[in-house]
Amino acid sequence: MAQQKSEDRVVPEGGVMPVERAGSSTGGQGKAVPVEETAVQLCLPIATAENPRGATRRRSRDRLGEIRAGAPKAIGKTGTAASATMEEVAYRLTDALLKVASNEGAPGPDGQTIEVLCEQWPVVLPRLQADLLAGRYRPGGIRRVFIPKAGGGQRGLGIPDVVDRVVQEAVRQVLEPLWEPTFHPSNHGFRPGRSCHTAIAEAKTHVEDGYEWVVDLDLEKFFDLVCHQRLTAKLAERVADRRVLVLIGRMLRAKVVLPDGVVISTEQGVPQGGPLSPLLSNIVLDEFDRELARRGHRFVRYADDAKVYVRSERAGRRVMASLTGFVEGRLRLKVNEAKSAVARPEDRHFLGFGLRLDQQSGTVEVLLSERSKRNAMERVRQLTPRTWGGTLISCISRINAWLRGWHGFFGIASASEMQMMRKIDAHLRRRLRAILLRHWKRKRTIARRLIKLGVPRRSAWRQLYAGRKSWWALSHTPAVDHGLNRAFFRKRGLVAVVDLHHRAHQHIVAPVSPQLALWG
Repeated sequence: MAQQKSEDRVVPEGGVMPVERAGSSTGGQGKAVPVEETAVQLCLPIATAENPRGATRRRSRDRLGEIRAGAPKAIGKTGTAASATMEEVAYRLTDALLKVASNEGAPGPDGQTIEVLCEQWPVVLPRLQADLLAGRYRPGGIRRVFIPKAGGGQRGLGIPDVVDRVVQEAVRQVLEPLWEPTFHPSNHGFRPGRSCHTAIAEAKTHVEDGYEWVVDLDLEKFFDLVCHQRLTAKLAERVADRRVLVLIGRMLRAKVVLPDGVVISTEQGVPQGGPLSPLLSNIVLDEFDRELARRGHRFVRYADDAKVYVRSERAGRRVMASLTGFVEGRLRLKVNEAKSAVARPEDRHFLGFGLRLDQQSGTVEVLLSERSKRNAMERVRQLTPRTWGGTLISCISRINAWLRGWHGFFGIASASEMQMMRKIDAHLRRRLRAILLRHWKRKRTIARRLIKLGVPRRSAWRQLYAGRKSWWALSHTPAVDHGLNRAFFRKRGLVAVVDLHHRAHQHIVAPVSPQLALWG
């Protein structure tokens, strides 16, 4: 990776920014890309004190409604090799803008917002179409941000410029119909009609059928190690228009702007964060899926997380060795041996869940993984800081939003996880009690409020003044538990995850469709 310091660049009058010549960076290690002298990149105004984002956002809502009303209606038709042209990409730009605007992403390295783009879309669209059709369009940089990973460490995400996101989305809409019908049904990542829940449903079916061991294959830094040559060759098998292939290649080689301002060139990998990246990752790993199907394996894959289900530990170790050789030799990827293993499904984390087979009944329980439990309790602590200075109602509102979203995903867990749900509810209530006690401050005030809530006078005074205790210790005394009980918080709108799970404990995740036997 070649590195260079970013420089202040002045946008000339006319609203276009020249693209620097490939290979002009000081590192010189990046692959040179031929660029015409007339190559330009669209550049939009950046929000300033004179042009506040709030005012732009209000105007963009009106503009977005006009764009939606005038969007082409013939979107979503099945693509063919002949239709995967740059003309088709240009035709879908408006529909792509609506999709990108609905996601409300952050600005890229140029600081331009989706609100500004929506406002100026009538002017930008013809210029953008002309540049794409003429081959003049050049993607901008990709802003690298780091987010914590659930298992520790950090994951690097790339945020392209808003115009580049629109172009990527248009390309995705053109390419997806070419590959989607041929993807293996056991691939559940980033596909219409499939999700983490359908992946867990299929994995559960495999375990119920007697495949009680899992080969957990972890691909190390998959998105960073994708070979551009192999990916381009795969795309060329179904895309006839070379202009589309060249555009995708330029997107893959877009320079990355690190948080410290350093700019690095890219020679491999697919940046996570762009609309096109999920589809490209599936295209890369489609060969892996076909190899697993050819060998007759039972498997489930979501993005780079692949699980192969076998009947014995011995068979699992044999499959692990064979697949490692295929991935590293044929696909030119790397298997993380430290995170890969052959184990029982209940001992391996898969999309936040574990699977446990009941030997007596033959049924499979969907359990929360230990990592998911730890993350849930940590999130509870983040939502209920002891120094919370707002009102109780505002804190409960934040909690409810998270609880509904959390249970919307983890609610497919079996009824046996009800104990964990009760633990979350109890921990939430105790932390809210500690916040209230801190707000009330004086023990005399606390005692009087508890008495009004129905706590016996003698019990309230005695337990509060029985030695020096912290707010956290007081939050779990019998008197406080009695006064600030579940009914108290329910009246103030606190959602109980136990109640949500009671209503959904008989929920069955959606079946996998189409059937595996129909895949050819």
